[in-house]
Amino acid sequence: MPDNFVHDAEYYVVEVQNKEKWAAEDKDLDARLAELQEKHGTPPNIIHIMFDDLAFGDLGIPAMAAIRGFNTPNIDRMAQEGALFTRMYTEPACTPSRAAVITGRHPVRYGMGAVDWPLIFGGLADEEVTTAEVLSEAGYATAFYAKWHLGDIPESYCHNQGFDEALFLPYNQVSSIWNPVGDAANAAPGSAHMRKDNWNEIDKQALRGEGLVLAIDGKKGEFTREWGTPDPQTYDKIDLECEQRLMDFVHRNVDAKKPFFVSYWPNLMDFSPPPIEPKKSYNGGTMAEALVRLDGFIGELMDELQKLGIAENTLLVVMADNGPMVHNPPSLFGMADTIFRGGKGDVTEGGVRVPAFAWWPGVIKPGTILNDMVHETDLFTTFARLGGATENIPTDRVIDGVDQTSLLMNGDAYGRRDWVFIYTGDELGATVKGRYKRHWIGPESGEGAGTSAAFYDLITDPRETSPKLASLIYQSGQWDRMLIRHTMWKEKYPDKPKARGIPFTGIENARPETIAIGERFEQLREEFPFDPLEFIKFNMPDKLKVTQRVDQVD
Repeated sequence: MPDNFVHDAEYYVVEVQNKEKWAAEDKDLDARLAELQEKHGTPPNIIHIMFDDLAFGDLGIPAMAAIRGFNTPNIDRMAQEGALFTRMYTEPACTPSRAAVITGRHPVRYGMGAVDWPLIFGGLADEEVTTAEVLSEAGYATAFYAKWHLGDIPESYCHNQGFDEALFLPYNQVSSIWNPVGDAANAAPGSAHMRKDNWNEIDKQALRGEGLVLAIDGKKGEFTREWGTPDPQTYDKIDLECEQRLMDFVHRNVDAKKPFFVSYWPNLMDFSPPPIEPKKSYNGGTMAEALVRLDGFIGELMDELQKLGIAENTLLVVMADNGPMVHNPPSLFGMADTIFRGGKGDVTEGGVRVPAFAWWPGVIKPGTILNDMVHETDLFTTFARLGGATENIPTDRVIDGVDQTSLLMNGDAYGRRDWVFIYTGDELGATVKGRYKRHWIGPESGEGAGTSAAFYDLITDPRETSPKLASLIYQSGQWDRMLIRHTMWKEKYPDKPKARGIPFTGIENARPETIAIGERFEQLREEFPFDPLEFIKFNMPDKLKVTQRVDQVD
């Protein structure tokens, strides 16, 4: 099915060589999707589960799980009954990864390319169009649960970004220790004013975390409320509450005979000390224990979809948002790079090539191995195609996601992507084309003279430990032309900054200390000889951005 939205420049290079083949595939796909809708009464339901920081190989491959000391039989079942992706690429850290998958666009295009920390005074802009908005216009019920991490201002809230209902965290898991418990344990010293007053302290408001909201409960056009309070007890309840709500959401829409799209991005891990209880895995690390628990829920969900008779009309996608936290991780998390080198924050394969699985009984053939390249932005476009909502995708901006419906429904070698641009913050870090990779940043010498050993063959060197110069230098001009096309297209469709505003406004039951955030800001606007709103909107030069370093705890 031809589309009329704007792709990244590299897409057109591939499309012109495959147009007739793709047109024939699309005609067949349209007929098959129409048959499925006639059979089931609605377009397919879509469930997307995404969690933090995991290496490719940790899930879906029992031999690897045995080496790592934990078992996830239900995710293994997904791979056995559905598809395992070997080349699912993401952004290198969680804020940009979540932004990419929900908008179908590289987050550098709209100011969401680096990890955000409280207070953000900003987030995902209202003008960005999400999967939820695209599918809502096509008649889908939509819901979001758990870790959003895309902003603390009203326009960035999930239920103001297309989701009918949501229970979400505006920040990440680290907020679980920004409270008296975390302060008392020296896990986040000073975050909750547990320390004795310093008589030398002049600025009493500096570097404080007062008024933060841990979780927000909202319904589109109805209400926005704080859920619970910012403490470990509330945090520990969130994933379970979200799972219960997800099941209820599924049941309600099955009863209403309405197609649904739901994203569940669990917190999964806790940065505070775990409760004293028997270990569920031989590994015993925080991540392994959390995965075993999540795997149990995924099994319950798959079984429930089958009991409800909708499994054959439901696509379930499970994946990680980026590679493992191998740089400065909290102790006992138990994360490690496995097949690929590097992790969270890196542009090496270990940072952006993640475990991912798709399950759709009767549509995806059991035991499918998908070696074609996929980027997480492709889910936006593919979900829209499956939902009959492609016409709702905006046409005034670049959409990086590629429709991969043919890959899902026909299997390996039917993909429509052979390239990926990998950003770190606002900087292009690497480009992948087929089996080869070009690093644009790194320690390789000779870059200025055009003699950099920055070329890699990912088949013979999957850990990117042997950069090539002489043997692959013939590719240099081709890489440069890819970069030029990408850069010139960005000039035609320039990047925009993230949205800015006052955090946590519009919350009906806001606590006094939360309301005080905005009140203090307005007071400063009256008393300062400059408008603090200007520095909130200021775009810091890349070389000065601390948050550019997305390889830190996220």
